[in-house]
Amino acid sequence: MPTKVVIEPGICKLGTSVVATAIDEDTVQIVVKSACDSINNMIEELGDTYDTFETCLVKPGQGPFYEYAQQKFPVHVSCPAINGILKAMEVEGKLALPLDASIRFVNAD
Repeated sequence: MPTKVVIEPGICKLGTSVVATAIDEDTVQIVVKSACDSINNMIEELGDTYDTFETCLVKPGQGPFYEYAQQKFPVHVSCPAINGILKAMEVEGKLALPLDASIRFVNAD
């Protein structure tokens, strides 16, 4: 069964959904739908099929998505969309368990 995630990025409201499907034990294909032109352009340029080990098991800020973003995204380091795409790929590639992650703002008092 494919892995699906929905990424709600916050104030920009440019939501992204991802469906990741294992092609074989090392390869995942993704379908990304986003209200963000930068995310859509990235997927269009990079493609939709990835080796999960080479894409997901890298140091933070590395890999094809972050390398693309360093060159072509507007400056916005906290955008959660790339991380959400990678989380879907990790789960579908059996490199992580499907548990929600979140960022919540709480009163500092």
